[in-house]
Amino acid sequence: MRLDSHQHFWNYDEQQYPWIQHGWPIRRSYGPEDLAPELAQCGLAGSVAVQARQSLTESRWLLELAERSPLIKGVVGWVDLRSPELPGQLAEFSPHPKFVGVRHVVQDEPDDEFMLTVPFQRGIGRLREFDLTYDLLVYPRQLMAAGELAHAFPHQPFVLDHIAKPLIRKGEISDWAATIRELAALPNVSCKVSGMVTEADWRSWQPADFKPYLDVVFAAFGPERVMYGSDWPVCLLAGDYGRVFELAQQYVRPLGAEAEARFFGGNAAAFYGLT
Repeated sequence: MRLDSHQHFWNYDEQQYPWIQHGWPIRRSYGPEDLAPELAQCGLAGSVAVQARQSLTESRWLLELAERSPLIKGVVGWVDLRSPELPGQLAEFSPHPKFVGVRHVVQDEPDDEFMLTVPFQRGIGRLREFDLTYDLLVYPRQLMAAGELAHAFPHQPFVLDHIAKPLIRKGEISDWAATIRELAALPNVSCKVSGMVTEADWRSWQPADFKPYLDVVFAAFGPERVMYGSDWPVCLLAGDYGRVFELAQQYVRPLGAEAEARFFGGNAAAFYGLT
């Protein structure tokens, strides 16, 4: 099953999605009907829909979409990991067969060690009993904390989103690469090759801009722990779906058919338990 492991849907509302800036062409609603032709063109059977705002209401809405759309193979939603009401939230969502994981927008937290606070770690500690994964959405400066978190919960599956958003447009790589290798040394952490084009120059990026970063990620995580993600429709800020897919395909194809099959679906299906 060929999959996109990371994309978003939303009913656009300026108040609910303040991170979508004025002038961006993605200030509109996106649903499965918009994604379907993009997946078909690239020979992908479905996707994992990931939360775009920290709201229980959005998590419920994504699951409603997933019930209606066979393209949505899994949902990574949001729950309040720090709340005393977390057990009830997990009990509500986890019975849904397509609710496969949770995510918090840690990149926006001012404390770089937010993930190491007691309430957050207490919440992470509840996920395994509900058979849920966790998506790490962080900037490079938060990678050390991500590693400490994953080390503290060795039986909890984690996946790093967007290769931690290195500053590709500035060519900064050495410090990021060192912490990526440390994180990848933990066997319970995988990595999504996603969200890269929006970290490069939106108007003039070339495939060669990403090769040094991809070399690090593939060498560190190996072919068994990397997965393709488009980050659609956010990726539209820097390139259409086909161009983002082609960028990833051009890199992975020389690695062989088995690596390509793992990257474009096999690893995501195994990580999230998709059928």
